[in-house]
Amino acid sequence: MHLDELRILLLSERETGRLVHIQRDLFVSAGKSLEELYTSLYAIADPFSEEARVLIERITAIKETLSDLYRIRAEKILSLARTQEEGSYIDREELKKLLPEEKDMFDQVVLSLEQARCRLVEGVLPRGSPHQGKERDGEPCATVISPDLQDLPRFVVSRVLQDMDPFMGVDGRIYQLQREDLVTLPERNAEVLCERNIVLNINPGK
Repeated sequence: MHLDELRILLLSERETGRLVHIQRDLFVSAGKSLEELYTSLYAIADPFSEEARVLIERITAIKETLSDLYRIRAEKILSLARTQEEGSYIDREELKKLLPEEKDMFDQVVLSLEQARCRLVEGVLPRGSPHQGKERDGEPCATVISPDLQDLPRFVVSRVLQDMDPFMGVDGRIYQLQREDLVTLPERNAEVLCERNIVLNINPGK
């Protein structure tokens, strides 16, 4: 991976609000290029020579370009994760542009946001309440409803097994489920979808 190619990709990534298609082994390829440059640098007898200076500048430029490329893509991925967690429309073509490591990051961020929403918004209970929800062995929490909140639905985390048309949940939100999504669904909706083999409930209500 040449420095000029990296700079072109970085420029493209900066100029658009959408993710840019990059080769799946881009960072691995760039890493190999850095290894070769370091090997050449270590082989130079005089570390203060012009040849050494040029190699150091090239190594620094590649590392900085990779860092900037990662940072910009990470910001876009975080934005996509927030949109996904909020249940808003998300372009599936964008997710296809993610590298495997980026897809893992996206999934983890979405799950973390859903867990936080579950604990802080949809499961707000007085401290010490016998109905207060607890996280079990690191698993995502399901919203536990106190007696005075029985009119609100419980929630569970589910993995979507197949695409389906948008629908309104018992909580009044519109859900657009796509295969491999990890979503927080009202328990009543999740049970029905699980019976139809549309979702797999990760932490079904007890």
